Amino acid sequence: MIYIVPKPTDTPDDNSTGMVIRALKDRDYPYELLDIDTIDPFSPDISGETIWVCGIKQDGVQFEVISALALANRMVNDPHTIAVCASKAQTTARLLKAGVPTPDTIFTGSLIEAERFLSRHEKAVYKPLYGYDGNGIFPFTDIGELPEGPYYLQEFVENDRDYRVFVIGGVAVGAIVRVSDTFAHNIHQGGFGSALTELPDAMKEVAGAAARAIGIDYCGVDLLERGDSYTVLEVNGTPNWHCMEAPIPELLADYLMKEDKKNNG
Repeated sequence: MIYIVPKPTDTPDDNSTGMVIRALKDRDYPYELLDIDTIDPFSPDISGETIWVCGIKQDGVQFEVISALALANRMVNDPHTIAVCASKAQTTARLLKAGVPTPDTIFTGSLIEAERFLSRHEKAVYKPLYGYDGNGIFPFTDIGELPEGPYYLQEFVENDRDYRVFVIGGVAVGAIVRVSDTFAHNIHQGGFGSALTELPDAMKEVAGAAARAIGIDYCGVDLLERGDSYTVLEVNGTPNWHCMEAPIPELLADYLMKEDKKNNG
């Protein structure tokens, strides 16, 4: 049995949870929806199960519930890795420790250190530490453009597109290229995504290494081209799979079934 925590942002036109449920139904595999707003996370009734967390509300409650459930159940994704992906600083720390290419980055509460970083690069990018969907990200060349700290800053890498690579079990299985007329290529910021029919080996290698550095079951890895390889911007722990040609719902269903069988074996 796979317990499913539905994605709260699902809509009739973009229903990530429903897509995977259909794939599970096609495979005649048992599942049950789990309402984490109403369950008792301290009850022994849910123990030793496989729980797929498609998404959670950012309300300070649901994360605590799935964290408690993780003590006695197999979570996909584990809440710790979701939290790591939510924090750009924690993501960067793990990428650097694992030797995964990522732009030069600083995280500091000091405006003086932020200014020193900018002086080294002349142009940098400000990102909210816990931002999502490309909100609040902007390039800058003057320290006076920054809001109040703390400051998560990356060197500016010249580009006209970025890539979202979907990784399952440490293996890149699909990708899109995103382009726009603005700095941010994120689809939520007006970018246009189209499927990559073939993933270059370097793209698969870097995206897979990023996922393994986080220790996450599946994720979306955002990349920029750099030279003859790629550099990692961030890792998304509850990703959508807009525009991807690969059958992501089916691949996710197969992965969940495999993990559930292993968990109950």
